[in-house]
Amino acid sequence: MDNAIQAERRPIFGRQSKINNKIALKLVAMKVTPNQISILSIVFASAAAYPLMMSTQIAGTSESIWCLILAAAFIGMRLYCNLIDGMMAIEGGKITKSGVLFNELPDRVSDTLILLALGYASGPGFVELGWLAALLAMATAYIRVFGGSCGLAQDFKGPMAKQHRMFTVIAACLICSAETFLHATTYSLRIALLIIVTGSILTCARRIYRLRRQLENAS
Repeated sequence: MDNAIQAERRPIFGRQSKINNKIALKLVAMKVTPNQISILSIVFASAAAYPLMMSTQIAGTSESIWCLILAAAFIGMRLYCNLIDGMMAIEGGKITKSGVLFNELPDRVSDTLILLALGYASGPGFVELGWLAALLAMATAYIRVFGGSCGLAQDFKGPMAKQHRMFTVIAACLICSAETFLHATTYSLRIALLIIVTGSILTCARRIYRLRRQLENAS
């Protein structure tokens, strides 16, 4: 594989799975395009955002539990789309000139939908924090892509990169599914939001520091 292409890929353990590779190649054989899968990730993000926001309005009921579980499942499907589209493009030989556009923009939309939903689901006083989390998610991506535009390898490191943010939301939804049933509270979601915001600030700072150091050391 071309080293330049490899440098632009987010390190994901799931690429080593033979099952995932077979699924990617099967989708390619079915004439499904990587860009279509990238767009599908927005559909799953939207499907996650709605029940996540609804969960606190019906807290303490069995419906709220299912809302949170559904939100976690759909976020997982969003991440799976992010894995498969890249495998279809590179391992499946379906790279297109517009692929870089579809690789980035759907992620920004999906992150925003899910993090805003998390803010609204966390209750009064946390909505603004949800907006801040969405803004910081954009910032981490901007710094990464900016580094790439400077001719450097894109920096995908955390502590709160995309996959870390989404796994944090998934964990919070599953924990909160029990919490909201037992106590009709959403502390798990609030804690997750605080972790994401704090971790995203650290991620931005670390990426900026590494980017500055690489630029200064570039010959």
